[in-house]
Amino acid sequence: MSNITIYHNTGCGTSRNTLEIIRNSGIEPQIIEYLKTPPSRAELVTLIAAIGKPVRDVLRRKESLYEKLDLDNPKWSDDELIDFMIANPILINRPIVVTPLGTRLCRPSESVQDILPQSKQGVSKSSKI
Repeated sequence: MSNITIYHNTGCGTSRNTLEIIRNSGIEPQIIEYLKTPPSRAELVTLIAAIGKPVRDVLRRKESLYEKLDLDNPKWSDDELIDFMIANPILINRPIVVTPLGTRLCRPSESVQDILPQSKQGVSKSSKI
């Protein structure tokens, strides 16, 4: 059993790329297709806290439902925004990856390298001078 989990959407190129990066590091992660198996409210709250970003940053703004529900409106509290994500998992931005080194919303895909155990060994390929 892997100690790395990806909240994955098979229809998302960024999510597929992130999964490929994880697999190319020699790890087969636990894959949660969150549209089929959405996180509970408690799990989502925990994930957002672990990511360390505001709730609004975890919303998928490019989703048509985002505009339809007027989720850009500041009247919505964090709890209400989380309720929208629970009721409509397509609003959860992806992919979210959980490893022993941290939890990250991996946009861009390459940001997953910062929380993969193998990327901490040797020189990081993502370092540019």
